[in-house]
Amino acid sequence: MVEGNIAEGKIAEESGVEAWEAVIGLETHVQLGTASKIFTAASTSFGDEPNTHIDPVVCGLPGTLPVLNQKVLEYAVKASLALNLQVAEHSKFDRKQYFYPDLPKNYQISQYDQPIAEDGWIEVEVAEKGKDTYLKRVGIERLHMEEDAGKLVHAGSDRLAGSTHSLVDYNRAGVALAEIVSKPDLRTGREAAEYASEIRRIMRYLGVSDGNMQEGSLRCDVNISVRRGPEAPFGVKVEIKNMNSFSAIQKAIDFEIARQIKAYESGEPVVQETRLWDESKQLTKSMRSKEGASDYRYFPDPDLGPIEVSAQQRAVWLAELPELPAAKRHRYADALGLSIYDARVLTDERAMAEYFEAAVAAGGDPKAVANWVTGDIAAHVNANRLSITELPLGPEQLAEMVQLIETGAISGKIAKDLLPELLEKGGSAAAIVESRGLGMISDPAAITAIVTELLAAHPEEVEAFRGGKNKLQGFFVGQLMKRTGGRADPKLANRILSEQLKG
Repeated sequence: MVEGNIAEGKIAEESGVEAWEAVIGLETHVQLGTASKIFTAASTSFGDEPNTHIDPVVCGLPGTLPVLNQKVLEYAVKASLALNLQVAEHSKFDRKQYFYPDLPKNYQISQYDQPIAEDGWIEVEVAEKGKDTYLKRVGIERLHMEEDAGKLVHAGSDRLAGSTHSLVDYNRAGVALAEIVSKPDLRTGREAAEYASEIRRIMRYLGVSDGNMQEGSLRCDVNISVRRGPEAPFGVKVEIKNMNSFSAIQKAIDFEIARQIKAYESGEPVVQETRLWDESKQLTKSMRSKEGASDYRYFPDPDLGPIEVSAQQRAVWLAELPELPAAKRHRYADALGLSIYDARVLTDERAMAEYFEAAVAAGGDPKAVANWVTGDIAAHVNANRLSITELPLGPEQLAEMVQLIETGAISGKIAKDLLPELLEKGGSAAAIVESRGLGMISDPAAITAIVTELLAAHPEEVEAFRGGKNKLQGFFVGQLMKRTGGRADPKLANRILSEQLKG
């Protein structure tokens, strides 16, 4: 078997046989960031003592009735609109039957045949080191609302097998989820990881979810099969459950593609099943046979009436949507002239994009501001685990510093020296420069005098330079900057130095 591009979902053609192709779809569960649960006023606070955010509705006690949280509906519709989905004027809730200790009612309230929205798409930018970046439109089949289950903690093992007993925490039960189901348009692990990342990015831009994968606010199930070329029928689909990092999504898919191809080429069957990704062993493991819709015995929930979203209400919520990441990336590249990389980094978080835009609006050159934000400022924010909104250095102060460089008032080196203080304490770069006398030396006579003294102090180096060792000019530039504390105008200093060295 030719290894070829297994990690990309394909194997090079061998003896005229059509290359393998992976067919991948994702089911992304997004926890909607409401203060209370989907059908009750119980809190959604994370990390509190187990079973402290439950009530009779969460537990499904007799005589209790669920009531839809209106904020959940608003968030679900806004998410649907941002994903270019068609929002249904009428939809309904259904009961999905399954029996497991973390589901207190023994059914989950979800949406089956009439979801809140269907038939959408997003644009995904696929970037990989050493390869050309490309755009891919990924179809989205549906978005539906549902409630989350609780959490089982297995004592003595991290999974049911091998544990001595299990404990259940129902704090998460009843938390509102939006499940986003992609169409089978993805072909590689990298595409799938980028798709999931863009979904998270959009949800965070909207403010409908924090997308915190470590806390389970965003989880992905992957459906994957392989086939002989793009015209062949789909192969047997395998599901990989509950991946909570983008790297795990990519690695699990790459492994599963290779596993399925090896099975087919060895004459072994690939069965429809649910598997788990084992991060420690870097492989997928069988969990259970895959259920079908008939196994869940869906029927309309009798306690919840139909959901109506009028055209007027959709229009109101559509108008409240912010500019989304893909639109920002295009605008930054097309209108502001930024590189694809800079546009991608700046738009990854809405707060960083807004900081950048505020600095540009305050008069900072877009490319210069982008360099500072994606470089030194981003490094400081990451190293100190801050949000860019917490910086003492506001975007207007950054713009001021950039303008000082552009007008020649200070050099880039002086700005770099000032930045740590500005990031820690804030303040005005112009005021600091004036109070400390850090302004750039741009007087030709002053620089000429310094250069004359410098050459007189290093006669041997001057002689060597004039003898052909041109690289020594760098030595003289360094000495000049040292004498002036980095304040000499670089262009002017280089010109005068060159003239004097040539004699």
